Amino acid sequence: MINHNDDSVVFFDIDGTLLDTSNFAETARKAAIGLMVDNGLPLDKDEAYGVLKTIIREKGSNYNQHFNILTKVVLGHEDPMLVALGMVTYHNVKIALLRPFAETIDTLIYLKSQGYRLAVISNGITIKQWEKLVRLNVYSFFDAVITSEEVGVEKPHKLIYDVALRKMNGNPEKSVMIGNKLKEDGLGAVNAGMSAILVNSDVTEEDREYIKKNNLDIKIISNIGDVDTVL
Repeated sequence: MINHNDDSVVFFDIDGTLLDTSNFAETARKAAIGLMVDNGLPLDKDEAYGVLKTIIREKGSNYNQHFNILTKVVLGHEDPMLVALGMVTYHNVKIALLRPFAETIDTLIYLKSQGYRLAVISNGITIKQWEKLVRLNVYSFFDAVITSEEVGVEKPHKLIYDVALRKMNGNPEKSVMIGNKLKEDGLGAVNAGMSAILVNSDVTEEDREYIKKNNLDIKIISNIGDVDTVL
């Protein structure tokens, strides 16, 4: 797929690629809502969770005051104690659930042993993405984390890939993006002149036909442990 040398870079997405996020956010948010309701938020848990989901849709998942707005909507004013309960519970549960896929670390070790330079391209807040890498104890594998927060656009916009390549002094023709989403990771990378590998992806047969018909340099593998079969 790529000719490996000093200007080739392997970029990674994080959520759903390096770490397992299945039911991750929902479990943490429901735990937070449960404790807030148990401590005085005057809704039942399903109602409260419904309001929270509406706030998240409106503000985006990276907004950091979902629980503040929830108490304002329900109570007419912000309740610091309930907000703190929600935030602490959410983060505690999230941390407890945060874990890499079984073969993530072996794959990172393999890529480093082959001399690849590694970096992250992620839609999200920079400090939050570094936090995930630190908590997973894989931060030392990566030379840089490039996020939509710092660039000002999200994947699949070409600019975020261009910025990442410049930051890493990477040659797009010799670099690859590994992620789990066809549009953001696969098509975004190809549009920037890179190749892509999709893991843990929900690509359809129609997607596969589109990739084949357009001769796109996108490989699809079952899980991150199969990266060594294509790199």
